[in-house]
Amino acid sequence: MRLLFWLVALFAAAAALAVAARLDQGYVQFAYAQWRIEMSLLMFGVVALLAFAALHVLARLLQHAFALPATVRAFRERRRRDRAHAALADALQAWFEGRYTRAEKEAAIAWESGAAPGLAAIIAARAAHELGAPERRMQWLERADAGGQHGASQLSRAVIALSERDFRTARESLRNLQGSGARHIATLRLLMRAERGMRNWQEVLRLAGQLGKRDAIPPAVAEDYRNQALVELLKQAAADRTSFEERWGRIPDRERTRPRVAAAAARHARTLGLAGLGREAIERGLAAEWDATLVSLYGELPELAQAARVEEARGRIERAERWLLDHAQDPQLLATLGRLCTQAELWGKAQSYLEASLAFEESRGSHLALARLLERLGRGAEAQRHYKRAAELP
Repeated sequence: MRLLFWLVALFAAAAALAVAARLDQGYVQFAYAQWRIEMSLLMFGVVALLAFAALHVLARLLQHAFALPATVRAFRERRRRDRAHAALADALQAWFEGRYTRAEKEAAIAWESGAAPGLAAIIAARAAHELGAPERRMQWLERADAGGQHGASQLSRAVIALSERDFRTARESLRNLQGSGARHIATLRLLMRAERGMRNWQEVLRLAGQLGKRDAIPPAVAEDYRNQALVELLKQAAADRTSFEERWGRIPDRERTRPRVAAAAARHARTLGLAGLGREAIERGLAAEWDATLVSLYGELPELAQAARVEEARGRIERAERWLLDHAQDPQLLATLGRLCTQAELWGKAQSYLEASLAFEESRGSHLALARLLERLGRGAEAQRHYKRAAELP
């Protein structure tokens, strides 16, 4: 449509020019000394337009000639920038493909060309680390810092340190990063690994709670981290009865009932002679979740005086026999009752429970417990038979 418009306009201008040429009676005369030049007014207009066009073209040519060096420089700069960005893209692709030698090479080209030098240095540093070149890795990290990539540099230092199990360095880098305001999920996850490596279990508890609230890790993983931290904190406090009781008292009730935590508390309580604390931990744990390990630990008493030991065993027997109403065929519960009856000097009941446990499931521990009981009762031949069977079991 536009082409048609211009064609119509051109024909109209030609027609107007032809009409004007027929009607025009004027002329133009140039005089200089004895020379005279005459031409029609129309011809003068045409010559003037042509002269203006020629001068315009000449001026543009001169302008381009003078601007040629700057144009060439701009062209070269564009080519250099394009090559640098291409090198950076190739470095990223090579990194993701695991071609670390090529990744470092392309990142070096991008860094030298000035295309995102900080990012290029980070890629080169990570590639150098994978290639086992610590000196080059350190050089690239320093260049990344100089290129304004402090956050990425600190995070890379932490990742590298964690891969080398240098948890202290990783923790320092991550804490420096957090000090600058970077508290994103990736940092917290890495800090969790560093704190676990440093066995800083109180901090592991805090980080597990933060990551769990943000849905940054699955709930089961968060719970596992918290359980591990609580178990280790109980272990650290198990050197002293007072410290252990204080540590146990600071654990929320909901977490005390978890099998791993309750089992750890019961073991340490037995060692420290805290029969009541160990019994309560197991009973509350089993009320929340039936667990074979807790059932087995219920039959293990701390070192007590004989009278106190018998009394503690009989109290546990009473509770365990109530559990038996719901778990009549649980071999672990029957074996636990057998051991408790032995410690309570209820020999007949002890033998019945141990034999019932073996009837449902043979275990080395039950055979050994029954063998020792039979020896105590003066039935050596039967005891030897159970000792032999215990030795045969894995």
